[in-house]
Amino acid sequence: MPEISRFYGIVIAMYFRDHEPAHFHALYGDYEVTVAIGDGTIEGRFPKRALALVVEWYERHRVELEENWRRVLEKKPLEPIEGLK
Repeated sequence: MPEISRFYGIVIAMYFRDHEPAHFHALYGDYEVTVAIGDGTIEGRFPKRALALVVEWYERHRVELEENWRRVLEKKPLEPIEGLK
């Protein structure tokens, strides 16, 4: 799994064989959501507090996420993105 960030037990990843639209995956225990980079649309289930952290992180790092999605399409190594502190 190409992990790009980790914070508070949440793992953020992008997969090289993934599909458009641009998005990332957030995993927390047995929960998983996908978040569209373009508009923040969320699909899946996540605990409320953990989801709020993912949304906060997404809003802070949207530009870096867009760059990593370009890297996914080009099959280049992904750049790590700082987690929340």
